Amino acid sequence: MPKFILLVALLAASQLSGQNSLAERAAWNKPVRPFRIVGNIYYVGAQGVSSFLIVTSQGNILLDGAFAETAPLIEKNISNLGFRLADVKILLSSHAHWDHCGGLTELKKLTHATTASSLADTVEANGHRQLACHDPDRRIEPVEVDRIVSDGDTIQLGGTTLTAHLTPGHTRGCTTWTMPVTEDGTVHRALFSCSVTVAQNRLVGNTEYPQIVADYQRTFQILRGLQCDVFLAPHPGFFNMEQKLAAREKGVKQPFVNAGELQQYLNDSERDFQHELAKQKAAMNIK
Repeated sequence: MPKFILLVALLAASQLSGQNSLAERAAWNKPVRPFRIVGNIYYVGAQGVSSFLIVTSQGNILLDGAFAETAPLIEKNISNLGFRLADVKILLSSHAHWDHCGGLTELKKLTHATTASSLADTVEANGHRQLACHDPDRRIEPVEVDRIVSDGDTIQLGGTTLTAHLTPGHTRGCTTWTMPVTEDGTVHRALFSCSVTVAQNRLVGNTEYPQIVADYQRTFQILRGLQCDVFLAPHPGFFNMEQKLAAREKGVKQPFVNAGELQQYLNDSERDFQHELAKQKAAMNIK
């Protein structure tokens, strides 16, 4: 089995399981050296969970906060790159799973940044919208959402524009973000995928989310229609971060620029989705 497909399978099997060991969680949260990916996009996350800093002339944007315990690591990574956490003006969420939104509570307290999310990944409480971010291992305060984004909405700051694409399935409000990014005078199209793994999602007989299969199928179509030559995702393994950094060390100039990578990721992921769907149907004797 190719390394990429194996990693996707392992993450899909464990990502949402309440059986995740604390050792596995700690392994995902190990620090890595922050670095510039391309243009004004920087990696400030941990070994197994991503967080991206987008630097602009009027302040910065942070996409995803990883685990609750990742927040200090993200703050340190931002500082080590020569930037200030206080300059983060906008916090974005790809989806409301605790390994991606858990750190946003503390980061919002420290930055007072505006938080944006899709409606379907929030709940209403006391007249406000909050991220539906529940951590099975620890209690975290809810993150108040200041702006609800719909499909096609844009976030603009300092000459940088990110566009929200609703890509539900992995969660109801899963949001993929795209933006143009310039490197050496060339404009590339960066795409921050939400996720299309099944993880522990119930595809068959899901009374709480009856349209889940249709949402996944529509999301694959949406993603295949997006332009992308810089593919990024909420887990570094999804976009082969370590291999690309190793290639950069060997002199490859732009290892993160690959126009075919998104389609390959979707091919692998859709095959895994269809396999899991067939497996769940067989378990319930559904043809």
